[in-house]
Amino acid sequence: MMTTQDLYQQAMKFAGEKHSEQLVPGSNANYLLHIANVSMEILLAHRHTPDFDLDFAMQTAILHDTLEDTETSFDEIADTFGPKIAEAVLALTKDPAIPSKKERMMDSLRRINEREKEVGIVKLADRITNLQEPPDTWKMEKVRAYLEEAAFIAEALKNKHGYLSDRLALKIREYEKHTFGTHD
Repeated sequence: MMTTQDLYQQAMKFAGEKHSEQLVPGSNANYLLHIANVSMEILLAHRHTPDFDLDFAMQTAILHDTLEDTETSFDEIADTFGPKIAEAVLALTKDPAIPSKKERMMDSLRRINEREKEVGIVKLADRITNLQEPPDTWKMEKVRAYLEEAAFIAEALKNKHGYLSDRLALKIREYEKHTFGTHD
C-alpha cells in the first residue's frame, strides 16, 4: 500500500509534467505553485479537522486542473489514479460546452455536490488559494465578479468542511479590499 507521501509524489510528478508550460496567471511562477498551495490548504484542513480521506483529497487537489487546463484525458487519470479520482477531477472541471461562465460554475458546483465531500473540500481550498492579489491586468469588473463568484462557491459548499468554509469567508473579506483599488 502506498503512503500519503508516495501518493503525493506520484500525483505531483504527473501534474508537474502536465502543467509544465503553464504559469500562475499574472506571474512568472510555474503552475505547481498553485497546486502546492491548494495541497497545503488540504493538509492544514486535515490537521485541524481530520474528518475526511486525506489521500483522496490530496490526489484530487493536485490533479484538480489537469482536465481543464491541459491535454490530459479522463482515461489517463483513471488509468493512473483510479476512477474515483478521475470522477472527482471531472466534477471540478468546468464544461466548456456550457455557454456562460456562471452556468459552467453552477454546473460544476452541482456535480461537486453530487460527489464525496472531499471534492467540495478541494474546491474550497482551490478558491482560498486563488483569492490572492488579483493580476494587474484584471479590470475592476473582473475583480468584483471573481469576488461574487467566491461568495457563490462559499454558499454552495458551506457544509463541506467548517475550517475551510471559515478560511474562505476570511479570504473573501480580505479580497474585498481589491474591489476598491486602482484596477480599471
